[in-house]
Amino acid sequence: MSARHAETSPASMTRPEARPFAQVDVFTRTATRGNPVAVVLDGEGLDEAQMAAFARWTNLSETTFVLPPTEQGAADGADYRLRIFTPAGELPFAGHPTLGSCHAWLQAGGASREDGVVVQECGVGLVRIRREGDGSRLTFAAPDPITETPLDADELEAVVAALGVPADAVLDHRLLDNGPGWRVLLLDSAERVAGISPDFTRLRVSHPDLSVGVAGLYPDGTPGPDGAAVEVRGFALGMGIPEDPVTGSLQAVVGQWLTGDGRLPGRYVAAQGAALGRAGRVHVARDAAGTVWVGGDSVTVVAGTVRL
Repeated sequence: MSARHAETSPASMTRPEARPFAQVDVFTRTATRGNPVAVVLDGEGLDEAQMAAFARWTNLSETTFVLPPTEQGAADGADYRLRIFTPAGELPFAGHPTLGSCHAWLQAGGASREDGVVVQECGVGLVRIRREGDGSRLTFAAPDPITETPLDADELEAVVAALGVPADAVLDHRLLDNGPGWRVLLLDSAERVAGISPDFTRLRVSHPDLSVGVAGLYPDGTPGPDGAAVEVRGFALGMGIPEDPVTGSLQAVVGQWLTGDGRLPGRYVAAQGAALGRAGRVHVARDAAGTVWVGGDSVTVVAGTVRL
């Protein structure tokens, strides 16, 4: 067979394309202690069905695809566009995929137009990501919540019952939607949050599309691990994720809510993931303009190519 014939044979024409790939652990400096995200660094030419199928195959909480910005996005300053998939479907925004994908893009040689700042285009619009210190820590500007209202009584009752916590342990509650819609309960202590053992079946039957977050403050003068001010957990059955190890979008709305009303200081560390054997640390800060920045360290664990 000639070289020319081999190049145009049906087998070679249907061979999947090798694309640069990384798997990044986010909100940690130690591999396997944070939340992994799979990043396909060249998603051009893949359709939505192919992206969704690969996300189901990785079976991680999120898988992302880096693309050139749209014409409008580029005009507005975007450095790249990101599509984010859970095993159950696409998200307009998510926190740890934003940081992990930016980390992988920079390690692959990506260069931002603005010094020290990367601009990501995604479903919610443009998200600014800052490089801090030696550049290993990235922080994103949390998108403004689309919705911020108390939960209705029936929904609150169902969530409390599924979590198995007494009603009087709930200090406050909100529907906080920044792309993923989070039903967030502020509980009476970090210890209470750590001890939750949810009835996932009950939650799935009563409200199958809910994503539920819980937060509990550590006592003044007795901080949590690594000085953490708050313990957070996230349960996202609607996204196909019973419990997420470390959740940037949830941490963002918790930070906006609880720094806004003064129950958390303007700068703090949140802990998440202990229930799953992880040790995620999320650095949250509210700036003078009221923007909440959510950040953490990332480490690349797998680098190579994927054939799609």
